[in-house]
Amino acid sequence: MPLDPPDASAPSPADPSARRRALPHRRLGRSGLRLPTISLGLWQNFGEADPQATQREIVLHAVERGVTHLDLANNYGPPGGAAEESMGRLLARELRPVRDELVVTTKAGYRMGPGPYGEGGSRKYLLSSLDASLRRLGLDHVDIFYSHRFDPTTPLDETVGALATAVRSGRARYAGISSYSARRTREALEVAARLGVDLVVTQVSYSMLNRWVEEPDPHDPARASVLDVAGSEGLGVVAFSPLAQGMLTDRYLDGVPAGSRAARGGPLRQSFLSEENLGHVRRLHALAREHGRSLATTAILWAMRDERVTSVLLGASSTQQLDDNLAALDAPALSPEEVAAVEALPADAGINIWASRSSDL
Repeated sequence: MPLDPPDASAPSPADPSARRRALPHRRLGRSGLRLPTISLGLWQNFGEADPQATQREIVLHAVERGVTHLDLANNYGPPGGAAEESMGRLLARELRPVRDELVVTTKAGYRMGPGPYGEGGSRKYLLSSLDASLRRLGLDHVDIFYSHRFDPTTPLDETVGALATAVRSGRARYAGISSYSARRTREALEVAARLGVDLVVTQVSYSMLNRWVEEPDPHDPARASVLDVAGSEGLGVVAFSPLAQGMLTDRYLDGVPAGSRAARGGPLRQSFLSEENLGHVRRLHALAREHGRSLATTAILWAMRDERVTSVLLGASSTQQLDDNLAALDAPALSPEEVAAVEALPADAGINIWASRSSDL
Protein backbone atom coordinates (compact mmCIF):
# COMPACT_ATOMS: atom_id res chain seq x y z
CA MET A 1 0.00 0.00 0.00
CA PRO A 2 1.70 3.27 -1.04
CA LEU A 3 2.29 5.90 1.61
CA ASP A 4 0.38 9.16 1.44
CA PRO A 5 2.53 11.92 -0.08
CA PRO A 6 3.78 14.71 2.18
CA ASP A 7 1.35 17.54 2.75
CA ALA A 8 2.62 20.61 0.89
CA SER A 9 0.77 22.82 3.37
CA ALA A 10 2.36 21.16 6.39
CA PRO A 11 3.28 23.57 9.18
CA SER A 12 6.80 24.73 9.86
CA PRO A 13 8.87 22.95 12.51
CA ALA A 14 8.14 25.87 14.83
CA ASP A 15 4.49 24.80 14.92
CA PRO A 16 4.07 22.39 17.89
CA SER A 17 1.77 20.21 15.78
CA ALA A 18 4.36 19.79 13.02
CA ARG A 19 5.93 16.63 14.35
CA ARG A 20 2.53 15.02 14.80
CA ARG A 21 2.14 15.20 11.01
CA ALA A 22 5.60 13.99 10.13
CA LEU A 23 5.21 10.19 10.09
CA PRO A 24 4.12 8.40 6.92
CA HIS A 25 0.58 7.03 7.01
CA ARG A 26 -1.23 4.19 5.27
CA ARG A 27 -4.94 3.86 4.67
CA LEU A 28 -6.70 1.32 6.87
CA GLY A 29 -7.99 -1.08 4.23
CA ARG A 30 -11.03 0.25 2.38
CA SER A 31 -11.92 2.73 5.14
CA GLY A 32 -11.20 6.45 5.09
CA LEU A 33 -9.06 6.21 8.22
CA ARG A 34 -5.27 6.56 7.95
CA LEU A 35 -2.84 5.30 10.57
CA PRO A 36 0.84 6.06 11.10
CA THR A 37 3.01 3.20 9.90
CA ILE A 38 4.30 2.81 13.47
CA SER A 39 1.82 2.96 16.35
CA LEU A 40 2.22 2.77 20.13
CA GLY A 41 0.82 -0.18 22.05
CA LEU A 42 0.27 0.01 25.81
CA TRP A 43 0.17 -3.74 26.40
CA GLN A 44 3.24 -3.77 28.64
CA ASN A 45 5.06 -1.11 30.71
CA PHE A 46 1.79 0.64 31.60
CA GLY A 47 0.78 -1.17 34.78
CA GLU A 48 0.48 0.13 38.34
CA ALA A 49 4.05 -0.98 39.10
CA ASP A 50 5.48 1.11 36.25
CA PRO A 51 6.36 4.72 37.15
CA GLN A 52 3.64 7.14 36.12
CA ALA A 53 6.22 9.70 35.11
CA THR A 54 7.80 7.27 32.66
CA GLN A 55 4.43 6.32 31.20
CA ARG A 56 3.57 9.99 30.72
CA GLU A 57 6.93 10.72 29.12
CA ILE A 58 6.64 7.84 26.64
CA VAL A 59 3.11 8.67 25.48
CA LEU A 60 3.68 12.41 25.16
CA HIS A 61 6.96 11.85 23.33
CA ALA A 62 5.25 9.41 20.96
CA VAL A 63 2.54 11.91 20.11
CA GLU A 64 5.14 14.63 19.64
CA ARG A 65 6.99 12.36 17.20
CA GLY A 66 3.84 11.78 15.15
CA VAL A 67 2.60 8.50 16.64
CA THR A 68 -1.08 9.37 16.71
CA HIS A 69 -2.44 5.81 17.07
CA LEU A 70 -2.50 4.67 20.72
CA ASP A 71 -3.68 1.09 21.25
CA LEU A 72 -5.10 -0.38 24.46
CA ALA A 73 -7.28 -3.20 25.74
CA ASN A 74 -9.46 -3.53 28.81
CA ASN A 75 -7.04 -5.97 30.49
CA TYR A 76 -3.77 -4.14 29.84
CA GLY A 77 -1.83 -3.45 33.02
CA PRO A 78 -1.41 -5.20 35.36
CA PRO A 79 -3.88 -5.05 36.90
CA GLY A 80 -6.43 -4.97 34.13
CA GLY A 81 -7.63 -1.44 33.45
CA ALA A 82 -4.41 0.22 34.64
CA ALA A 83 -3.22 1.19 31.15
CA GLU A 84 -6.58 2.77 30.30
CA GLU A 85 -6.57 4.67 33.59
CA SER A 86 -3.08 5.98 32.85
CA MET A 87 -4.14 7.04 29.37
CA GLY A 88 -7.28 8.61 30.81
CA ARG A 89 -5.21 10.91 33.00
CA LEU A 90 -3.23 12.07 29.97
CA LEU A 91 -6.36 12.54 27.86
CA ALA A 92 -7.86 14.68 30.61
CA ARG A 93 -4.84 16.95 30.78
CA GLU A 94 -1.92 17.11 28.34
CA LEU A 95 -3.63 15.34 25.44
CA ARG A 96 -7.01 17.00 25.78
CA PRO A 97 -6.29 19.71 23.18
CA VAL A 98 -5.26 17.12 20.57
CA ARG A 99 -7.86 14.40 21.24
CA ASP A 100 -9.31 14.69 17.75
CA GLU A 101 -5.83 14.28 16.24
CA LEU A 102 -5.47 10.88 17.93
CA VAL A 103 -6.77 7.40 17.16
CA VAL A 104 -7.49 5.75 20.53
CA THR A 105 -8.42 2.09 20.38
CA THR A 106 -9.39 -0.60 22.87
CA LYS A 107 -10.53 -4.23 22.95
CA ALA A 108 -12.44 -6.81 24.96
CA GLY A 109 -12.48 -10.59 24.82
CA TYR A 110 -9.83 -12.00 27.14
CA ARG A 111 -10.29 -12.41 30.89
CA MET A 112 -10.88 -9.09 32.65
CA GLY A 113 -13.04 -9.95 35.63
CA PRO A 114 -14.33 -12.89 37.68
CA GLY A 115 -17.30 -15.05 36.84
CA PRO A 116 -18.99 -16.00 33.57
CA TYR A 117 -19.30 -12.40 32.35
CA GLY A 118 -15.63 -11.49 32.74
CA GLU A 119 -14.43 -12.73 29.36
CA GLY A 120 -15.56 -14.02 25.97
CA GLY A 121 -17.55 -12.67 23.07
CA SER A 122 -21.00 -12.19 24.54
CA ARG A 123 -22.96 -9.02 24.00
CA LYS A 124 -23.12 -8.48 27.76
CA TYR A 125 -19.37 -8.70 28.24
CA LEU A 126 -18.30 -6.70 25.19
CA LEU A 127 -20.62 -3.75 25.75
CA SER A 128 -20.20 -3.70 29.55
CA SER A 129 -16.44 -3.77 29.03
CA LEU A 130 -16.59 -0.95 26.50
CA ASP A 131 -18.59 1.19 28.92
CA ALA A 132 -16.00 0.53 31.65
CA SER A 133 -13.15 1.34 29.24
CA LEU A 134 -14.76 4.66 28.34
CA ARG A 135 -15.08 5.53 32.02
CA ARG A 136 -11.41 4.77 32.63
CA LEU A 137 -10.36 6.73 29.55
CA GLY A 138 -12.67 9.63 30.32
CA LEU A 139 -14.03 9.53 26.76
CA ASP A 140 -17.47 9.29 25.20
CA HIS A 141 -16.11 7.14 22.37
CA VAL A 142 -13.05 5.26 21.16
CA ASP A 143 -11.98 5.32 17.55
CA ILE A 144 -11.78 1.54 17.12
CA PHE A 145 -13.36 -1.13 19.34
CA TYR A 146 -12.16 -4.69 18.78
CA SER A 147 -13.35 -8.16 19.56
CA HIS A 148 -10.03 -9.18 21.12
CA ARG A 149 -10.43 -12.88 20.33
CA PHE A 150 -12.71 -15.37 18.64
CA ASP A 151 -15.01 -17.06 21.17
CA PRO A 152 -16.26 -20.47 20.00
CA THR A 153 -18.91 -20.51 22.75
CA THR A 154 -20.70 -17.42 21.42
CA PRO A 155 -22.39 -17.09 18.01
CA LEU A 156 -20.56 -14.68 15.74
CA ASP A 157 -23.89 -12.94 15.14
CA GLU A 158 -23.87 -11.95 18.81
CA THR A 159 -20.21 -10.90 18.94
CA VAL A 160 -20.33 -8.90 15.71
CA GLY A 161 -23.76 -7.58 16.65
CA ALA A 162 -22.24 -6.12 19.83
CA LEU A 163 -19.57 -4.39 17.72
CA ALA A 164 -22.36 -3.02 15.51
CA THR A 165 -24.16 -1.66 18.58
CA ALA A 166 -20.93 -0.01 19.75
CA VAL A 167 -20.64 1.84 16.43
CA ARG A 168 -24.33 2.70 16.04
CA SER A 169 -24.56 4.02 19.60
CA GLY A 170 -21.59 6.33 19.00
CA ARG A 171 -19.36 4.58 21.56
CA ALA A 172 -16.93 3.57 18.78
CA ARG A 173 -16.20 5.10 15.39
CA TYR A 174 -15.05 1.81 13.82
CA ALA A 175 -15.14 -1.90 14.66
CA GLY A 176 -12.46 -4.56 14.28
CA ILE A 177 -11.37 -8.05 15.24
CA SER A 178 -8.12 -9.43 16.63
CA SER A 179 -6.35 -12.80 16.33
CA TYR A 180 -9.09 -14.34 14.18
CA SER A 181 -8.03 -17.05 11.73
CA ALA A 182 -8.64 -16.65 8.00
CA ARG A 183 -11.82 -18.75 8.20
CA ARG A 184 -13.15 -16.85 11.22
CA THR A 185 -12.22 -13.52 9.62
CA ARG A 186 -14.20 -14.41 6.52
CA GLU A 187 -17.15 -15.56 8.63
CA ALA A 188 -17.06 -12.38 10.72
CA LEU A 189 -17.06 -10.26 7.57
CA GLU A 190 -20.05 -12.18 6.21
CA VAL A 191 -21.98 -11.64 9.45
CA ALA A 192 -21.04 -7.97 9.51
CA ALA A 193 -22.28 -7.49 5.95
CA ARG A 194 -25.58 -9.14 6.86
CA LEU A 195 -25.93 -6.93 9.95
CA GLY A 196 -25.01 -3.80 8.02
CA VAL A 197 -21.84 -2.86 9.87
CA ASP A 198 -18.31 -2.53 8.50
CA LEU A 199 -15.40 -4.40 10.04
CA VAL A 200 -12.45 -2.32 8.93
CA VAL A 201 -9.40 -3.86 10.63
CA THR A 202 -7.88 -7.03 11.99
CA GLN A 203 -5.11 -6.89 14.58
CA VAL A 204 -2.74 -9.86 14.49
CA SER A 205 0.56 -10.99 15.95
CA TYR A 206 3.20 -10.96 13.21
CA SER A 207 6.96 -11.20 13.29
CA MET A 208 9.85 -12.96 11.60
CA LEU A 209 9.43 -15.77 14.16
CA ASN A 210 5.62 -15.86 14.04
CA ARG A 211 4.31 -15.79 10.48
CA TRP A 212 1.00 -17.55 10.98
CA VAL A 213 -0.95 -14.85 9.12
CA GLU A 214 0.93 -15.77 5.93
CA GLU A 215 0.05 -19.47 6.16
CA PRO A 216 -2.93 -21.00 4.32
CA ASP A 217 -5.78 -21.79 6.70
CA PRO A 218 -6.75 -25.44 6.13
CA HIS A 219 -10.27 -24.66 7.41
CA ASP A 220 -10.86 -21.75 5.05
CA PRO A 221 -12.88 -22.72 1.94
CA ALA A 222 -10.22 -21.18 -0.32
CA ARG A 223 -7.30 -22.21 1.93
CA ALA A 224 -6.45 -18.52 2.10
CA SER A 225 -4.25 -16.87 4.70
CA VAL A 226 -5.32 -14.05 7.00
CA LEU A 227 -3.36 -11.61 4.83
CA ASP A 228 -5.05 -13.02 1.70
CA VAL A 229 -8.52 -12.47 3.17
CA ALA A 230 -7.60 -9.00 4.41
CA GLY A 231 -6.24 -8.03 1.02
CA SER A 232 -9.18 -9.34 -0.99
CA GLU A 233 -11.82 -7.93 1.37
CA GLY A 234 -10.25 -4.52 1.93
CA LEU A 235 -9.55 -5.12 5.62
CA GLY A 236 -6.80 -3.11 7.27
CA VAL A 237 -4.10 -5.01 9.17
CA VAL A 238 -2.41 -3.82 12.36
CA ALA A 239 0.53 -6.07 13.23
CA PHE A 240 1.45 -6.36 16.90
CA SER A 241 4.54 -7.87 18.56
CA PRO A 242 6.78 -7.42 15.48
CA LEU A 243 9.81 -7.72 17.81
CA ALA A 244 8.43 -10.98 19.26
CA GLN A 245 8.25 -9.36 22.72
CA GLY A 246 11.91 -8.42 22.56
CA MET A 247 13.29 -11.66 21.16
CA LEU A 248 14.09 -9.87 17.89
CA THR A 249 16.47 -7.44 19.55
CA ASP A 250 20.00 -7.91 20.83
CA ARG A 251 18.78 -8.36 24.41
CA TYR A 252 18.72 -12.16 24.56
CA LEU A 253 21.66 -13.04 22.35
CA ASP A 254 23.78 -14.09 25.33
CA GLY A 255 21.17 -15.23 27.83
CA VAL A 256 18.40 -13.74 29.93
CA PRO A 257 19.43 -10.45 31.55
CA ALA A 258 18.13 -9.50 34.98
CA GLY A 259 15.10 -7.25 34.79
CA SER A 260 14.15 -8.35 31.27
CA ARG A 261 10.64 -9.47 30.35
CA ALA A 262 11.70 -13.10 30.28
CA ALA A 263 13.33 -12.80 33.71
CA ARG A 264 10.20 -11.20 35.22
CA GLY A 265 7.89 -13.93 33.92
CA GLY A 266 4.70 -13.23 32.02
CA PRO A 267 3.89 -13.52 28.30
CA LEU A 268 7.53 -13.85 27.19
CA ARG A 269 8.30 -17.30 28.56
CA GLN A 270 11.86 -18.45 29.06
CA SER A 271 10.90 -21.62 27.17
CA PHE A 272 10.61 -19.46 24.02
CA LEU A 273 14.33 -18.75 24.31
CA SER A 274 15.29 -22.25 23.25
CA GLU A 275 18.64 -22.91 21.63
CA GLU A 276 16.86 -23.45 18.32
CA ASN A 277 15.05 -20.10 18.52
CA LEU A 278 18.14 -18.29 19.76
CA GLY A 279 20.06 -19.79 16.86
CA HIS A 280 17.53 -18.24 14.47
CA VAL A 281 17.79 -14.90 16.27
CA ARG A 282 21.61 -14.91 16.19
CA ARG A 283 21.67 -15.63 12.45
CA LEU A 284 19.18 -12.83 11.80
CA HIS A 285 21.20 -10.50 14.02
CA ALA A 286 24.41 -11.25 12.13
CA LEU A 287 22.67 -10.65 8.79
CA ALA A 288 21.22 -7.37 10.02
CA ARG A 289 24.67 -6.21 11.11
CA GLU A 290 26.07 -7.09 7.69
CA HIS A 291 23.53 -4.68 6.21
CA GLY A 292 24.31 -1.93 8.71
CA ARG A 293 21.14 -2.27 10.77
CA SER A 294 20.12 -3.44 14.21
CA LEU A 295 18.05 -6.61 14.44
CA ALA A 296 15.12 -4.60 15.83
CA THR A 297 15.16 -2.21 12.88
CA THR A 298 15.28 -5.15 10.47
CA ALA A 299 12.35 -6.82 12.24
CA ILE A 300 10.25 -3.65 12.03
CA LEU A 301 11.06 -3.17 8.35
CA TRP A 302 10.23 -6.80 7.69
CA ALA A 303 6.78 -6.51 9.30
CA MET A 304 6.09 -3.32 7.31
CA ARG A 305 7.23 -4.68 3.97
CA ASP A 306 3.83 -6.14 3.00
CA GLU A 307 1.54 -3.45 1.56
CA ARG A 308 -1.45 -5.13 3.24
CA VAL A 309 -0.06 -4.19 6.66
CA THR A 310 -1.33 -0.73 7.60
CA SER A 311 0.63 -0.20 10.80
CA VAL A 312 3.00 -2.05 13.13
CA LEU A 313 2.26 -1.78 16.82
CA LEU A 314 5.27 -1.35 19.08
CA GLY A 315 5.64 -1.01 22.81
CA ALA A 316 8.30 1.06 24.55
CA SER A 317 9.87 1.16 27.99
CA SER A 318 11.62 4.49 27.41
CA THR A 319 11.65 7.41 25.01
CA GLN A 320 15.06 6.25 23.77
CA GLN A 321 13.65 2.87 22.81
CA LEU A 322 10.75 4.59 21.08
CA ASP A 323 13.14 6.80 19.10
CA ASP A 324 15.25 3.77 18.16
CA ASN A 325 12.14 2.04 16.80
CA LEU A 326 10.99 5.11 14.87
CA ALA A 327 14.44 5.34 13.27
CA ALA A 328 13.47 2.25 11.26
CA LEU A 329 11.41 4.56 9.05
CA ASP A 330 14.63 6.13 7.78
CA ALA A 331 16.54 2.88 7.31
CA PRO A 332 17.29 1.31 3.90
CA ALA A 333 14.82 -1.23 2.58
CA LEU A 334 15.41 -4.92 3.17
CA SER A 335 17.55 -6.78 0.69
CA PRO A 336 16.26 -9.89 -1.14
CA GLU A 337 18.87 -11.85 0.83
CA GLU A 338 17.33 -10.78 4.15
CA VAL A 339 13.79 -11.59 3.05
CA ALA A 340 14.93 -15.02 1.82
CA ALA A 341 16.68 -15.70 5.15
CA VAL A 342 13.43 -15.14 7.02
CA GLU A 343 11.42 -17.24 4.60
CA ALA A 344 13.86 -20.11 5.18
CA LEU A 345 12.95 -20.17 8.89
CA PRO A 346 10.00 -22.15 10.28
CA ALA A 347 6.84 -20.07 10.03
CA ASP A 348 5.98 -20.97 13.63
CA ALA A 349 8.70 -20.82 16.28
CA GLY A 350 6.21 -21.79 18.97
CA ILE A 351 5.81 -18.29 20.40
CA ASN A 352 2.24 -17.49 19.32
CA ILE A 353 0.62 -17.39 22.78
CA TRP A 354 -2.69 -16.29 21.24
CA ALA A 355 -3.13 -19.31 18.96
CA SER A 356 -4.84 -21.77 21.29
CA ARG A 357 -7.19 -19.08 22.65
CA SER A 358 -8.28 -17.60 19.33
CA SER A 359 -6.66 -18.17 15.96
CA ASP A 360 -6.63 -21.99 16.20
CA LEU A 361 -10.34 -22.16 17.06
